[in-house]
Amino acid sequence: MKREYVRWYSPSLNRDMEMLVFGHGGARVLAFPTSKGRFYELEDFGMVAALADHFENGWLQMFCVEAIDWEHWYAFWAHPGGRAYRYAQYDGYLYNEVLPFTRYVNPNPFLITLGASFGAYHAMNFGLKHPDAVNRILGLSGLYDIRAMTGGYSDENVYYNNPMQFIAGEHEPWRLEALRRMDIIMATGKEDRLIESARALSGLLWSKGIGNALREWDGWSHDWQYWFKMVRLYIGGHD
Repeated sequence: MKREYVRWYSPSLNRDMEMLVFGHGGARVLAFPTSKGRFYELEDFGMVAALADHFENGWLQMFCVEAIDWEHWYAFWAHPGGRAYRYAQYDGYLYNEVLPFTRYVNPNPFLITLGASFGAYHAMNFGLKHPDAVNRILGLSGLYDIRAMTGGYSDENVYYNNPMQFIAGEHEPWRLEALRRMDIIMATGKEDRLIESARALSGLLWSKGIGNALREWDGWSHDWQYWFKMVRLYIGGHD
């Protein structure tokens, strides 16, 4: 399996950012770590190994990015407005730097965003914000209302990085059309404390005519051994 370490200075974030890339072709996967995890977490915990055949056969190429959670939503020492502003910068890094890099490496037009636990928030937020660039979202055991991290505080940056807010306010016909073309998949355990977050987002999406699949697994199902099974069931692959 091809594995590459990548690092560059990000003008969006004013810092160096690191990434691991697995595979040589197929659909591109933008993959996020769990809460406060690093870019190498998916390799260390076995998610890369769980998808090894997909990479070796050229079905998928995965870009494991740094999430810098400790600089935005988990920076509880800072005002939530400042944390939201930093996250808006992070979104700019993903859209203006990471996406062009993935296209340069791999011209396959199909892009999947993937994340588990807090990584599912990143995957869902980025996918729903940028339906022009993303084709499938796979969120595993995720939180989808970021106001849970801000004590209820909201401003423009919170709003536009909170699926439960910006989807509720979405009315642009071209964006709704693009969102309705996406594959949106959420998988969460029925006993996971975050199940209501997934149910709320699923219902909100359906109220806007945006189809999605909510898969409720038995039990808690909020750990790596469950996520390995979920990702193999739902990620798919495109040549």
